[in-house]
Amino acid sequence: MAYVEGQTVHDADSHIMELPGAINPYIDPKFRDAFVEKTRFLDKNPDRFTKAEADHNDPEFRAGAEANILLRKNHQALGAFRNQDRGAALDHLGFTSQLVFTTACLSNFGLEQKGEVELAVEAARAHNRMMTEFCSVDRRLLATGYVPLIDRARAPEIAREALRLGAKALVVPSRHPPGFSPSHRELDPLWAVAQEAGVPILFHVGGEEKMHKDYLENGLPFVRDFHGGEENFTSLSFMSIPLSVWQTLSALVIDGVFDRFPRLKFGAIELGASWLPSLMKFLDSGVAAFGKEERLQTLSGTPSEILRRQFRVTPYPHEDVRWIMENSGEDMVLFSSDFPHVEGGRNPLKRFSENLAGVEERLKRKFYRDNFIDLMGAGLAKDLHDLPSLIAA
Repeated sequence: MAYVEGQTVHDADSHIMELPGAINPYIDPKFRDAFVEKTRFLDKNPDRFTKAEADHNDPEFRAGAEANILLRKNHQALGAFRNQDRGAALDHLGFTSQLVFTTACLSNFGLEQKGEVELAVEAARAHNRMMTEFCSVDRRLLATGYVPLIDRARAPEIAREALRLGAKALVVPSRHPPGFSPSHRELDPLWAVAQEAGVPILFHVGGEEKMHKDYLENGLPFVRDFHGGEENFTSLSFMSIPLSVWQTLSALVIDGVFDRFPRLKFGAIELGASWLPSLMKFLDSGVAAFGKEERLQTLSGTPSEILRRQFRVTPYPHEDVRWIMENSGEDMVLFSSDFPHVEGGRNPLKRFSENLAGVEERLKRKFYRDNFIDLMGAGLAKDLHDLPSLIAA
C-alpha cells in the first residue's frame, strides 16, 4: 500500500544521495583533474557508503523497502542513489510527481565563492547532466538544473543546455554572486530563457550564505547537528537560512526583475516559510518609505502583491502552515517531503495534515496540488497533474 492513496500530492522537494565521486564522470575530461583536486571528498566515515551499496544488493534488505519507505533515510533509502530503484520508491510513496535535487552539489562545491569561474561553470553543467540522466527513468521525476550566476554571459546558455537535457526547473543560488546583485540587468537573458520555456527559477537550501562561524564560538562545547556532523542544521545556524533569499527577493522585486518577467515563477525550496509574511510586510513598508525612488514608482503593484503573483515556498513540517497561508497568501505554499533526507521526518503528510485540520478542502488542495502545478508551469506535463486513477475517475 502506498504512503499516499486516493489523493494527488506533488512533492516539491526530494533528493538523490550521491556516492562519493558520482559527479566526476560527468565533468568534461579537460577539467576533471582540476575539479577532483579542488573538491576532493574527505569523509570521516567512508564505510557507510560501502555498507549502503551492500545493503541495496541484499535481497532481504530490498524486500523491506516498501514497509520502510519513509523510515530508511539518506543512503539507506530506496532509490537514493540508484535511479533504477527511484520509480519503485515513488510508487511506494504515492506522490504524483517529485522535484529532484542534488545533495552533494547544493553549494556547487563553493567554487563560485572561491572565484573558480571555469570550474564553477563546468561543475554546474556536469550536475545538470547527472541530474537529468538520473531522472530520465521516470517522467514523474522532475530534474532540476543548476545555473551559476557568476558568469552573466554564459548563464543563459547553461540554462538552455539544462532544459535541452530535460531539466524541468532551474536552480540559482540564493546568495548574491561575488561582485554584483542577482538583479543585475545582464542576467535578464537568463530570466527570459526560463519565462519563455515556462519553467520556474528555484532557490534551495545550500545556496545561501552561511552563518558566520564566529557566532559558533560561544565558550561552550561545539554543537553537532542531527547527522552527527559539523556542516548542517543546528538551532542557531537554522536562523540564518532565509537571510540570503530575503535579500535576493528584495532586490529582484525592487529592481523590477519580477515585473520585467511577469510570467516567471520563483520558488524557495527547503528554506522554510515562517519568514515570508514578515518579508512581504517589510517590503511594502520599505517601498512606502522610499516611494520617491524612480524604480519604485514603476512597480506593477505593492511588493506583497508581486510576490503573491509569482513566488511560492515550501514550509518545513514543523512550521505552522495554516498561519503562513493566512498571513501571506493561499497560493504561495507547497507540500514537500525532503525524501530521503532526515529533515523531512518519517511522516510529513501527517504533520502537515494535522496542522491543516479544519482548513477548507480547496485550500488543502492548493497546498498539495494546485500551487505546485502553478509553480511548475510547462515543467509539469498536463497528464502528470493528477494520479492516473483520479484522471480515469
